[in-house]
Amino acid sequence: MNDILKSAHSGWRYVVFLLLIIAVVKALSGWFGKKAYTEGDRKLNVFALISAHIQLVIGLVLYFSEGWYKLSSAGTPAVRYFKMEHISMMILAIILITVGNAKSKKVVDAVAKHRTIAIFFGLALVIIIVSILMMTKSVPGRTFFGVS
Repeated sequence: MNDILKSAHSGWRYVVFLLLIIAVVKALSGWFGKKAYTEGDRKLNVFALISAHIQLVIGLVLYFSEGWYKLSSAGTPAVRYFKMEHISMMILAIILITVGNAKSKKVVDAVAKHRTIAIFFGLALVIIIVSILMMTKSVPGRTFFGVS
């Protein structure tokens, strides 16, 4: 079962990554181009939010089923990365996505909606990219786009 979840978690990251990139680019375009905030924009942001939460749930199931939380020592870089750094950074990124989506709903002005999404989703995207780069450094054999 864990192998299936690992494959799902590994593959689903591309969906999350792609949706976040598209959402950030569209939000920046809407912000700086002073465009209207459309129903399509809202749906894209919600799909990015949902995909990130699905990834979080799969990741948490793996984290607890594989016993990463039980390890008393973070001796090797790979163990430290998966026990502490990966989960912390990804949860922070998903919190930013969630807060950004919620704040954008409360704003009336279209440009302000785009700005809110661009800032919060953009920060989340940066955190995710940094976390992936840290993984490639800490875990031998892992690549940025490689399926693990």
